[in-house]
Amino acid sequence: MKKVYLDNASTTSIRPEVIQEMAKIMAEDFGNPSSPHSFGRNARTILELSRKSIAKHFNCTAQEILFTSGGTEADNWILRSAVEDLKVERIITSRIEHHAVLHTVWALQEEYNIEVEYVKVNADGSLDLTHLSNILSDAKKTLVSLMHVNNETGAVLDLERVSTICGQYNALFHSDTVQSVGKTEIDLQKAAVDFIAASAHKFHGPKGVGFAFIRKNSGLQPLFFGGEQEKGLRAGTEAVHQIAGMAKALAISYENLNEERDYISDLKRYLIGQLEIHFPNFRINGKADDFYNIINIILPFSSDKTSMLLFNLDMKGIAVSRGSACQSGSIRPSHVLKEMLSEDDLKLPNLRISFSHYNTKEDIDWLIESLKSF
Repeated sequence: MKKVYLDNASTTSIRPEVIQEMAKIMAEDFGNPSSPHSFGRNARTILELSRKSIAKHFNCTAQEILFTSGGTEADNWILRSAVEDLKVERIITSRIEHHAVLHTVWALQEEYNIEVEYVKVNADGSLDLTHLSNILSDAKKTLVSLMHVNNETGAVLDLERVSTICGQYNALFHSDTVQSVGKTEIDLQKAAVDFIAASAHKFHGPKGVGFAFIRKNSGLQPLFFGGEQEKGLRAGTEAVHQIAGMAKALAISYENLNEERDYISDLKRYLIGQLEIHFPNFRINGKADDFYNIINIILPFSSDKTSMLLFNLDMKGIAVSRGSACQSGSIRPSHVLKEMLSEDDLKLPNLRISFSHYNTKEDIDWLIESLKSF
């Protein structure tokens, strides 16, 4: 059976070069990077070269890159320490954030009785930055937490504009950049973001590893304790092979960024063209020119087909989703789409289709044929 993977916003396949790099390190450089002997020193060298490699892509210092188990840990760490250690009294976020942010914010609200405000969401899934300016003030120490690229719709936040707005009110700015790192340029000198979170498996690296950017002298403190790894801020023996794999995947992604972005953008345009031909009443949740590798659509099918759509596509060998993989299996509508759509539209079949450079137009043709037969 033909297999078509169109769920790259959920996770990506690992590049062959990354697998080779990781296998080599697991076989040859297995030392603990905290050990003083040659095995440990070799591992430490790989670790620090990986840190420098990652930092150069974001125009920041290597000391500002701290390794984590992924984006969720980084988000939790940043938000929790901001309240507990930096004495943030108010968090401004949006209702369309990833649950790694939203659920953490709700927990902190319950535990510390902090004030939480939500930026208004426009009908196209973008955020109302005028509203953000209106609700910011110097009265309370504030953290703004807004994601760079929405993982369900592909709506893009202007990091430079938001960092400027936050700077005007002395607010800290955290951005979940899990969907954008490795897929678009981020200059952390131009966009004065205080904290970002990233995850390797979103840019063709391994699962279970990511990083946090923590701007120098921010005062952030450890989330948990046990050792002096990561400047004493993140205890636990570093997974050197995974970190090196992440650095390799990121380097390749940025080396090929323009070529792969153009190729994927062409695939997205081709899909939209085929949908217009075969399903002229389909709608895009968001804008056609949102982030280049994600599109979220409503199909002109009856609502009684909603529950069976993904199952039928899976039977055809096609992997897509209705939203974040972190809430897969849930029959509840996407919390992101709830902010954008009417109750009637929420009942209709919707799909999030997300591409990588490994996809082809033949993949899209098979998706269209499968939707037609459904």
